[in-house]
Amino acid sequence: MNPLSLDALGPRICIMGPSNSGKSTLADAISRKTALPAVYLDQLHHAPGSQWRPRATAEFLQLHAEAVSGEKWVIEGNYTKCITERLARATGLILLDVSVPVALLRYIRRCYSSAPRIGGLGSGHDPVTLPMLKYIIRTAPQNRKRHQQLFDQVSLPKILLHSSQEIKACSEHWGLALNVRR
Repeated sequence: MNPLSLDALGPRICIMGPSNSGKSTLADAISRKTALPAVYLDQLHHAPGSQWRPRATAEFLQLHAEAVSGEKWVIEGNYTKCITERLARATGLILLDVSVPVALLRYIRRCYSSAPRIGGLGSGHDPVTLPMLKYIIRTAPQNRKRHQQLFDQVSLPKILLHSSQEIKACSEHWGLALNVRR
């Protein structure tokens, strides 16, 4: 693997990928290395301290618009209803494309970890839920196809990482310290 340099992605980096692929962990590591403010879209979309209760759509879109208007950021998350605005401001794109079994394993580990979730809502630990399992197994594979199409169409500096091993190798290449829970 010979990834782009982290600098080549510029001061506004968009990270996309399926749930539990490592977007938040990577955004956190890039933020710590570069001092780019990390923005976690789940925190904008959901009410703070809630058990994943969505904000009103208009409020979320306003928070998103404020975040992407900044001069520097690393934003992780998908939320395709506002991806056009995000990519119009982005200077680089990272797409994580891990397999369903990897995402499932990461989800289970997250739910049983004693460490707080990076990019979480501050509402404690998330329980394993049937809706989230269904989302990872049924919905995420369809979203992966759309994310790949979007990735192919974008003319920004970009990198596609297909596995945990590729994410780790790229992170090491960039000199990032991933705070990965075991």
